[in-house]
Amino acid sequence: MRIVLVGPPGAGKGTQAAYLAKNLSIPHISTGDLFRANISQGTDLGKQARAFMDAGQLVPDEVTIGMAKDRMAQPDAVGGFLLDGFPRNVGQAEALDAMLRDEGVALDAVLDLEVPEDEVVKRIAGRRICRNDSAHVFHVTYNPPKTEGVCDVCGGELYQRDDDSEETVRTRLEVYHTQTEPIIDYYRTQGLVVTISALGKVTEVTDRAMEALEKSEG
Repeated sequence: MRIVLVGPPGAGKGTQAAYLAKNLSIPHISTGDLFRANISQGTDLGKQARAFMDAGQLVPDEVTIGMAKDRMAQPDAVGGFLLDGFPRNVGQAEALDAMLRDEGVALDAVLDLEVPEDEVVKRIAGRRICRNDSAHVFHVTYNPPKTEGVCDVCGGELYQRDDDSEETVRTRLEVYHTQTEPIIDYYRTQGLVVTISALGKVTEVTDRAMEALEKSEG
């Protein structure tokens, strides 16, 4: 299957993408991984991206599109893939459609993870990270430490990242609504959108997604 995964920040896209890709035996292609791979390997596209990032500028669509095209051409992605973070806007979605047409294939589904905005804010703004080890992550509601402000694992101080503040989260949501959400309408006109609730346990959401994707195939 060829799938695009969309949803607001805090919807659990990365987690679901990993589970779904494994269940479907297709590679999970995330924008973050594309950037890291190209930059670490010193590709021409990676060098271009790095220059924009070092200047504090957004990486142009054509660079991101080029990275995605190269990755989708790899042998493991020929039979299908799950895209996470790409396309990010309608222009990228149109470019993806054109790429796939050139290969004589098309998307099978666009999986839309739906989460109420207040839940997104609660999920992200409630995260607390250990200053000693960022892998130690807690949540004031869903996974609270035994002692407030103290890491259960190493005793380090827990803090809220600037990116996780409520104000920043709401700004990220506004960017999502303005730039990325329109691709849902774009793909809906093609009959590709499958919307599921991303509330509940991780396994419940995965099962829900697999069932919805199977129905969309039928």
